[in-house]
Amino acid sequence: MNAERVIALLGRRDQPTDAVEAYCRYLSTALAEHSFNMELRRVPWDEHGWPASLNALRLQAESWRGAWVMVQYTSLAWSVRGFPGRFVRVLRVLRKAGARIAVIFHDAEPFSGGRLVDRFRRAVQLRVMRDAVTFSDCAVLTVPLTRLSWLPDSPAAISFIPVGANLPQPLLEQDHEELHNPPTIAVYSITGGVPGDRETDEIIRTVRYTSAKIGVLRLRVFGRHAEVRENALRTGLSNCDVDVCVEGVIEADALVERFAASDVLLFLRGTISSRRGSAIAGIACGLPVVGLRGPETDAPVTDAGVVLLDENSDREQLTTELGEAMARILSDEPYRRGLVARSRSAQQHSFSWPSIARRYVKMFLPDSEP
Repeated sequence: MNAERVIALLGRRDQPTDAVEAYCRYLSTALAEHSFNMELRRVPWDEHGWPASLNALRLQAESWRGAWVMVQYTSLAWSVRGFPGRFVRVLRVLRKAGARIAVIFHDAEPFSGGRLVDRFRRAVQLRVMRDAVTFSDCAVLTVPLTRLSWLPDSPAAISFIPVGANLPQPLLEQDHEELHNPPTIAVYSITGGVPGDRETDEIIRTVRYTSAKIGVLRLRVFGRHAEVRENALRTGLSNCDVDVCVEGVIEADALVERFAASDVLLFLRGTISSRRGSAIAGIACGLPVVGLRGPETDAPVTDAGVVLLDENSDREQLTTELGEAMARILSDEPYRRGLVARSRSAQQHSFSWPSIARRYVKMFLPDSEP
């Protein structure tokens, strides 16, 4: 049986790590089991400019007639400041070349913000996202369609496929049945800029509350922007019985080890949803997850061992609720084990790469056997 050719087309590379590229590489491995051959290509507009990059894309696309091209969309991959107006030009080049277009929306909603520039940026992003759906043969949303209000009427086939964890398999063999000594809270990546200041403050407040309830703890913080927040974390927890361990960006194998050495993931990088890879990573490793519920929060992420709190609670109430949730997980053994079992089940049925690959195969080949 000949392999079906698929092109994963990416925009600007993210730094220091590119989660979308990692997504494509893990998906490529999973699709190979179904006789799909995925090739990764980029449109390097940030290095060579748009005219030269589009000309290069036209030349490459001459050999893509009839092939599926999975165009990976985030607004910042196609524009430095989030005005991705040229993204539709990319789709036009692919359409003219005779490729079959599938747009993968890693950004499920436009950016928020109340400033004039924010409102203008949001309008541009909405127009581009709607045009992209209309222009494609298939569109993939990483949150349930019922959670979105911007989708246009379109002949394109629109599917919901959650993201997976950009981590090596197997993950479900990790044993979280027994607590570590001391009980260990994981925080995987912290938002940059001013939002990260608020996030770091809430991490400190929650960990302090939890330590006051149950005693000695270990806090493991790793991933993007973690090292930037190290001084604030150590200062904020200096008079608590908390052992603080901070690392920046680390390799995937090391990430799995850090999750294995933890008992619960505290996720405060916005609200939890099925497109939040840093939250899915904790679920994939069988951890309970404590985080915030928002507009995108729905099954299958709610089927996992997640404890969700209202993002709109006032500050004192939120700290108390987060701390109480963490304390219960770290002190109630049957409860914690139930959450672990739910995370393992959700990983196997919804977030594992084999499960995700089967959804793509069904989308590309709707008449194939499941």
